[in-house]
Amino acid sequence: MATTILFAAIVLFALTLLFATLLGVAKEKLHVEEDPRIPAVNEVLPAANCGGCGFAGCSDFAKAVIEERAEVSGCPVGGTSTAEAVAKVLGVEVVKTLPYRPVIHCGARRQDKLGVVEYDGVESCVEANVVGVTQACVYGCLGFGDCVESCDYDALHMVDGKPEVDYVKCTGCGACVKACPRDLIERIPFKENRMLTVACANKEPGKSVKAVCKVGCIGCSLCQRLAADIFEVDNNLAHVNYDNYETEEKLPLKVLQKCPAEVMMYFGDPEPQYAKQLAKEKAEAEKKAKEAAEATSS
Repeated sequence: MATTILFAAIVLFALTLLFATLLGVAKEKLHVEEDPRIPAVNEVLPAANCGGCGFAGCSDFAKAVIEERAEVSGCPVGGTSTAEAVAKVLGVEVVKTLPYRPVIHCGARRQDKLGVVEYDGVESCVEANVVGVTQACVYGCLGFGDCVESCDYDALHMVDGKPEVDYVKCTGCGACVKACPRDLIERIPFKENRMLTVACANKEPGKSVKAVCKVGCIGCSLCQRLAADIFEVDNNLAHVNYDNYETEEKLPLKVLQKCPAEVMMYFGDPEPQYAKQLAKEKAEAEKKAKEAAEATSS
């Protein structure tokens, strides 16, 4: 009996040694040398692993850059400084690209939303979107802040039922875009420090939009008639053509002044002089209209 056990132990040891040897040989034969530039690129990346570059994480992005499947400037979190560091590792020049930053296609605050229903479920946009009865507008922001929760940079905050972006902190990673169940957040090319967009996503006819929201696009096509190269109306909803969008000063003031729904909204840095001029003109027009109304009534 003891002899049998000893023999079995020797056989088991021999088999273990054989398998270990075979694994060692296989490792040597199948080993693929890693390009030393991959860890070098990975080293200069911000290690956010946010997926904003379109890859699973920073290491995958580093490999894609080496294999020329991604641009050296493809890391939205690292921005220009990271792009320059990656380019230095590769010995190439950085091709200047526009930063892509988020805008929100809903401008409605709590007081602007009509047909709001009391909701007792899980306070999550994803959950509320499944329920589908929290408010009359089935396109608008649900206001529970899933996008805020998704942001690792404290760049989104809920203000009066509507998310607002802190562009100083925003890295453009795109986590908020993925978090919104109604696809209301879009990353667009910021050709300037702030960009104009249509703060609405409702594709219903104008009359239906007015029944559910005070600030929704009514699809009147006035913006398209005034500036067809920049604005387009499709499915009752206006869109901005960012390929043709140049500078803020070249946007027709009359489009912003005459939009009956006042649904055009700027996203980005604080208002420049141009916006102050528009606000001043609007205030003066309202003052004149008020004075005219008072003169008529008297």
